[in-house]
Amino acid sequence: MAIPRAVTRFNKAVGNKLLIHLAGHGPFVELEHVGRKSGRVYRIPVNAFRHGDTVTFALTYGSRVDWLRNVRAAKGCRIRMGRRIVTLGAPVRLPAAVGLARMPAAARVVLRAVQVTEFVELPVLEERPVAGA
Repeated sequence: MAIPRAVTRFNKAVGNKLLIHLAGHGPFVELEHVGRKSGRVYRIPVNAFRHGDTVTFALTYGSRVDWLRNVRAAKGCRIRMGRRIVTLGAPVRLPAAVGLARMPAAARVVLRAVQVTEFVELPVLEERPVAGA
């Protein structure tokens, strides 16, 4: 079960504008993607966890979120993770058990409680330091 659409709409309108300031701290990253219809560049805050040459995302709002649809269409995106810009390739769906196992213990508790069962991983294609950092 994903988080309800009403929460998604609220976060798009209000929450993301506040949470984007946490990007680069802990699991918060700034994900940059290009709109598949508009061509516009979007930047949103999400939680991401790196495991070697992949980055894993728990799909707390389900797999039909705009950012994931745009990333699939573009076959990749960029994230600001800590003091690094990481270019990622096309997303691959993960089995729930695999995705959950990649989450830190505290995140697993929360994800189980809200019944998140969808996860994706994206391969790391390139990384570089944030300009001016």
